[in-house]
Amino acid sequence: MNLNKHVLWTAAAALMATLCGQARADWAQAATPLEIKTLPANLAAQPQNPPTFSWSRYSTSPPSYTIEVYSNGALVTTYTSYRNWYMPSRALPAGTYSWRVTPTTVTDWSTMRSFTINASSQTYEVPENADLRARILQRARPRALQTLPLYSTWSGGLLTERGPAVTALTKEVQYQITYLPIISDTQWTLDTSTVTTTAQAAQIADIRNQLGKQGRQLEASALLYKLTGSQQFLTEALRRGDELAAFNPLGPTNYYQQDQAPFAIASALIRAYDCVSNVIDPTRKAAWLASVAAYTNQIYGDLSQYNGRIDQYPFDSHAISNTAGVALISTLAVGDIPDATAWFDFAFRSYVSSLSVWSGPEGGFANGTAYGEFAVDLYMQVWQPALQAMGLDLYGKPWSRGFLNFFMYFVPPGQTSHVFGDGHEVKPTSQVMKAYASNFATPAAAWYVNNQPGTYDNLTLLRSPYPLPSSSVTAAAPTVNAFMLPTIGWGAMHSKLADPGRTSVYFKSSSYGSYNHSHGDQNSLVVMSGGYPMLGEGGWYDYYGSPMWTSWYRTTKAHNALTFDGGIGQTVTGGNLSIINATGRINAFSTSSAMDYIEGDATPAYGGLLSSAVRKVWYLRSQDEIVVQDLAKSANVHKYEWNYHTFGTLTYDPTTMKSSIAYQGRTLCLRPIVTTGLVYNTVANLPQMTGRTESQGVYSFGTAATNGEFLMLIDPGCKNPTVTLTTTSTGRTLTVGSQAITLPK
Repeated sequence: MNLNKHVLWTAAAALMATLCGQARADWAQAATPLEIKTLPANLAAQPQNPPTFSWSRYSTSPPSYTIEVYSNGALVTTYTSYRNWYMPSRALPAGTYSWRVTPTTVTDWSTMRSFTINASSQTYEVPENADLRARILQRARPRALQTLPLYSTWSGGLLTERGPAVTALTKEVQYQITYLPIISDTQWTLDTSTVTTTAQAAQIADIRNQLGKQGRQLEASALLYKLTGSQQFLTEALRRGDELAAFNPLGPTNYYQQDQAPFAIASALIRAYDCVSNVIDPTRKAAWLASVAAYTNQIYGDLSQYNGRIDQYPFDSHAISNTAGVALISTLAVGDIPDATAWFDFAFRSYVSSLSVWSGPEGGFANGTAYGEFAVDLYMQVWQPALQAMGLDLYGKPWSRGFLNFFMYFVPPGQTSHVFGDGHEVKPTSQVMKAYASNFATPAAAWYVNNQPGTYDNLTLLRSPYPLPSSSVTAAAPTVNAFMLPTIGWGAMHSKLADPGRTSVYFKSSSYGSYNHSHGDQNSLVVMSGGYPMLGEGGWYDYYGSPMWTSWYRTTKAHNALTFDGGIGQTVTGGNLSIINATGRINAFSTSSAMDYIEGDATPAYGGLLSSAVRKVWYLRSQDEIVVQDLAKSANVHKYEWNYHTFGTLTYDPTTMKSSIAYQGRTLCLRPIVTTGLVYNTVANLPQMTGRTESQGVYSFGTAATNGEFLMLIDPGCKNPTVTLTTTSTGRTLTVGSQAITLPK
């Protein structure tokens, strides 16, 4: 995906905010959901101590801000920041605090806001930039790697854990020496500064893929040379480094042609340089470092606009990734490239202060688990060098631990597809999940690592700290089988998380709307059995902004969610504010050994077309049954529709109105508990992904009305339990097998 159009929009939005900023009653409060959130606030207990302070920019763009922090009405500390956020380097004592901020050039204090530091707040201190750079310069190269003896002297646990990876990576590199062709600018001829055609999108993807292969060969060769001292690997590293350094920074790999290419080239070169700098000749050294500088300055030049453009408008996924990239490159380049000091001071602390804008402090990734996987792959590229070069353990940040929980509950071992957002149809890469979890010394992390299929990625493993933290503890699966992330509005309910044959119910009602890589799928659910999607999500990700992506993949009708009047659903078009305002929220969540419950309100997602859209889901764990109630209201009459999608064999019984699904040796039945007024149809001519057959069923009302209620039973295994619905003076009682649920009247 190319976000150059998004970059231009961000710049325009920043200018608009500057012009309009003085009209705010509280200038530090974000004017739109796209702007930076004012934090901390609302007396919330802070997961991290010290917290990061953030606020909306003042209209005159002052050169600095003053932050005052109070306790019991007394001023306890003052900070100065040159950007509209600040991460203190020292923790605060436990207590309740209030804070405010003003531009240093005028006295115009923001509203006072409060927060709490308590026993649950984890101390996580990050030294100031100058201290971090001093640590880096004291570290001998390779500064990104743990110091290990030469491979020929390995023995014991090191050889057992890492020896097979050296052997396998050696075979990979030796194979690619012969079969991976040298590439150059000449093979990409299209102008991709704007993406309007399939051919342009294909070239952008090809540049990313080709540079990924070349960069991996360069980095692997350089690493193997450092581990083994073998001349064959040095020869290959120099050849591949020269190849990347020969790219023209003004050619098709220019930042404004492909905004991921500069990081791919610069990061691979500086990682390799970190390993072989002691044997590289001056001419080659100058060429490599000049390429790193040219490409990184392209990224830095864009990101540093407006004193850091994403400081005010942070929801730019490529800008976030490129900030992480500049943090990595600068960590390895400080001391050898003069510009690297400015890169580091701009990017590193900014990145660490808020690792992800796509969730709250509890972890998660609103854009979906596929993009969460892509993100964590990049995180590990940055975090491992930070640990070795500075002694800063980013895996120890509270958010990072929450991110591991996100993967454990939403991508448990053995799951065959991702959930929610772009790429949901893709099979999870167990190597990435295993590598991330291995950096946590907890029983649950060790369980997750041990139960992931396959082996580690060899290059990632050989860069990881020895021994792996997860190997230092005894594995134990989480005993809590349901999990909810309030900021992103996701819930997971499992029959038993540790059971590979588990039933998994995933629910989403998110405050992030359908923005960026998110879809119009608020209040949608996914049901899996043994890791296979029995009620799945429609379509596939061909490329960002494609006709299919716009007209089908992201739409509500392509998900297990509510539509009306022939597939009208939630807002997925109409500009950035429209789609980020197409939100849902979790109203309630509870879990017990017998039953889980989650409730979502997706009313805003329908753009004013509905006055209420509430879905309630009960997972009856003791019986492995799922009850779903949808309540929809509107001032106008509509024919409401209950959509579901499957990739298995679908049969329908018109007598009972029951749908039966058989897929991958598993079954699931779906039947309405109240059938009055319902009709059933299947949807023809669906877009079909190669190698998969998708079917869509729709339960709907034959007569239009202002209100609509669906009450559905989802029956994994088609056990066909006895179901009764009785009305009382106070409401209704639904009994499924031996469990009863109270419903509103």
